[in-house]
Amino acid sequence: MQATLMTKQVISADAIKNELSTRIDTAGFSAWISPLAFDVSDNCLIISAPNQFTADFVNATYSGVLNDVASKYGMNVCVRVASTTTVIRKTANDNNAQTYSAPVADSKGTGGFDSFIASEENAFVLSACKKMAAGTAKFSPLFIYGPAGCGKTMLLNCINNSYDGRVVMMSGAQFVAEFARALHDKTIFAFKDYCRNCDTFIMDDVQVLAGKRATCDEFVQLVIDLRDAGKNIVLSASAAPSNLSGFDHRLQSLLASGLVVDIVAPSRAVRRALFVTAGVSQKIADSIAGRVSSDGHVISGIVNKIHAYSELMGDTITETVVEKLLADTLKKSKSPAVMVRSMCEKLGVSYDAVCGNGRARSLVLARQMMMVVLKNVTDMSLCEIGSYVGGRDHATVMYGIDRIEKLQETDLVMSAQIAQLIEEYK
Repeated sequence: MQATLMTKQVISADAIKNELSTRIDTAGFSAWISPLAFDVSDNCLIISAPNQFTADFVNATYSGVLNDVASKYGMNVCVRVASTTTVIRKTANDNNAQTYSAPVADSKGTGGFDSFIASEENAFVLSACKKMAAGTAKFSPLFIYGPAGCGKTMLLNCINNSYDGRVVMMSGAQFVAEFARALHDKTIFAFKDYCRNCDTFIMDDVQVLAGKRATCDEFVQLVIDLRDAGKNIVLSASAAPSNLSGFDHRLQSLLASGLVVDIVAPSRAVRRALFVTAGVSQKIADSIAGRVSSDGHVISGIVNKIHAYSELMGDTITETVVEKLLADTLKKSKSPAVMVRSMCEKLGVSYDAVCGNGRARSLVLARQMMMVVLKNVTDMSLCEIGSYVGGRDHATVMYGIDRIEKLQETDLVMSAQIAQLIEEYK
């Protein structure tokens, strides 16, 4: 009789567990339900979790489906901690049965905030990062967003290198890979503990998590747990939380619940300063700063190339050397005359007509638009600009520029056309 009852209990528990595997997504079932112990006693399905954190999470996330499946067998559900003698609420794994080895040691680097050259536009985000590194910030998470190459990763490294407490720092791709590895190795609770056992948690490229439901669920719970524990959280992404595709509204609002700041690409002044630190003269730095893109990765490559050449060849970095060394990177500079001829083709007017005395409205507008472009992409005086569009005097050029700038406020097509020309020739 007893043997028959035990067989019935085992079969019932296994049947319920199997049915749950069809009702819960594979990643969620593998991470949270499969490791749990199932038992049946007195019409009650008893689910034993290894710690209080897991019991609370399963109750909060899966109580509906658990009760629904158990009720089909005429049972109630009880989720409890396997051992009630010791309950540790601050960490996910309180039985120390699992171990997790991080892929990269939490070693401190040498680069601090002194190595980050910030433009005026980035003063706010730099101050926020310094506050976070000092451990005095009252906002968390700090969410930094901006295009590739604008310095997000460098700022995160500055925080990591300047903070005295324990920091866990990883990229979004690393988090996805390590979460999957922990599931496969059945060390998920140890992985949870590793991420939570820190003073500051830093993640770069959060947008990589988009569309990965199980990983996003774990990330949401991680951010909530860290925030509730008063820990610092610093995140970066390519876009603001509200513009991140592949994330639900709950995660977007969580990411925006602290301080959201943007970071802009290095300005010309910053690029110039970086090239000076690489060992070139102020004149050469100013010359090449306007002929490279604002992508920080490209700029870093140029600085490394100049450093390497100077160290390996022992030559002085002259303008000729720079032109040859960076021929594959620098934008070809164009003379004002070449730019005017090129703009004539784009605007559909002849070069001779622009430099002549014609007063047709379309011709005058084209000529004045060229004046505006030359003013924005060169350092020429108004008289010099006039010399390239038919020898116009200072007053004529000033009037033409002023007229076009006023028209741009209402003529969006013209404004876009001029902006495109300026971007092409600057």
